[in-house]
Amino acid sequence: MKRIGFLSFGHWQPIPRSRSRTAKDALLQTIDLAVAAEELGIDGAYVRVHHFAPQLASPFPLLAAIGARTKRIEIGTAVIDMRYENPLYMAEDAAAADLISGGRLQLGISRGSPEPALRGYESFGHVPAEGETDADLARSHAELFRAAIGGGAVARSDPKMTGVDGGLAIEPQSPGLSDRIWWGSGTRATAVWTAEQGMNLMSSTLLTEDTGVPFHELQAEQIAGYRDAWRAAGHEREPRVSVSRSILPIVTDLDREYFGGMGSRERSDHVGHLEGGLARFGKSYVGEPERIVEELAKDTAVQEADTVLVTVPNQLGVAYNTHLLRTIAEHIAPALGWKPSRGT
Repeated sequence: MKRIGFLSFGHWQPIPRSRSRTAKDALLQTIDLAVAAEELGIDGAYVRVHHFAPQLASPFPLLAAIGARTKRIEIGTAVIDMRYENPLYMAEDAAAADLISGGRLQLGISRGSPEPALRGYESFGHVPAEGETDADLARSHAELFRAAIGGGAVARSDPKMTGVDGGLAIEPQSPGLSDRIWWGSGTRATAVWTAEQGMNLMSSTLLTEDTGVPFHELQAEQIAGYRDAWRAAGHEREPRVSVSRSILPIVTDLDREYFGGMGSRERSDHVGHLEGGLARFGKSYVGEPERIVEELAKDTAVQEADTVLVTVPNQLGVAYNTHLLRTIAEHIAPALGWKPSRGT
């Protein structure tokens, strides 16, 4: 385990015991948690992006704000649903946020997951072409976005304004950003495609296929297939791979009050139906730190990944989540080979 980041879904809701009751709370608390995580030596601050729901949606103002408040920590998304995105506008926003942060942006993108709105991306003005699926739409948006951040010509110049007839790239450009794009993959097949495209791999606590083996083994198969395909494609740089995990150590009475009653369903993999097919959901790691260390040491996907993103219960507030990350950073991660980052 080389890097650890936190992943916030950014929920807000005015309910009892919620510390994140409004959108403003969710946004400002995410910034504060990133600052606290950097002080702990945590390597990354990542946010989930959803639409038409009371949780984080427009990531780039938030990422830019985190970048301006921090010096070292990676900032990123896991993931942006590309069906909803204007690729060129997103390219401008991404480059600006990356420049503000000094080149620390790590963008996870994908076709996305089910949203509350029926074909919500169409409300954003993005309609699949005849014979095209919404997954095709996401991939075509991703292709144009990557071309734009790579400095490709994406528009023609107006000779009346420029005196020449040629191609124009978006501005600003942020060198190196194109190597820091990750694709959120839910299957072994899409992981192979991700490698062929030259993107880093993100895999969450959900796989949209099931073969009957434990979740971590299926995810390790996904990672192995990705690495094989990467080598076969002949890419020059080393790829990065992240997996997400729910890790909830219990060391205080408050921890026990929040999570001590979690049942076997949460502590075990389970299989369900998602978008017309079987999906396997990974378990949560709950309990004393020593127990969690033992379980994570047997998690083959965690061992194969270079980055682990820990999902945080953001509605419990900055103080509690700082405590959770400190417990992981001091009592769990070092036993798995992780060392805190303290440099700038």
